[in-house]
Amino acid sequence: MTIKDGNFVKIEYTGTLDNGEVFDSSEAHGKPLEFQIGAKMVIPGFENAIKEMKEGEEKEIHLECADAYGDVNPQMVQKVPREHLPKDQKPEVGMMLVMGLPTGAQMPCKITEVSDKDVTLDLNHPLAGKALNFKLKLLEVKEGELKKVECGPSCSNGCC
Repeated sequence: MTIKDGNFVKIEYTGTLDNGEVFDSSEAHGKPLEFQIGAKMVIPGFENAIKEMKEGEEKEIHLECADAYGDVNPQMVQKVPREHLPKDQKPEVGMMLVMGLPTGAQMPCKITEVSDKDVTLDLNHPLAGKALNFKLKLLEVKEGELKKVECGPSCSNGCC
């Protein structure tokens, strides 16, 4: 069966950085990953590699950052006055925070610098700028139909 948009797939995977460090795996989640091809639920290079596989096949892939989480975007690094942070926590370099966006969505960010007046927050994905490696095993492919999501002015589906 050729995998196409709309199909549902079930895979086992292990993701590593070039230095061999494991950053994610289906084993760590206790179950295989299931997603719909074409629904933009996973990074592009990962999905494209799955599309080329057959049920039961195993393979290893290497993705440059452009096919994963992209390059680090300097505009996603912002200084924020300390007074805008929660008063009950002392900000420290490396601490992760969750920022609320005007759309109601939440975005994780990492503190990269702390001064008396400001805190520098990095909103880039933690794996931005990194090449990724995956060991993949395609367990199952099921037929499905990709439904087009209509977006409106208050869209929060991530489709726009």
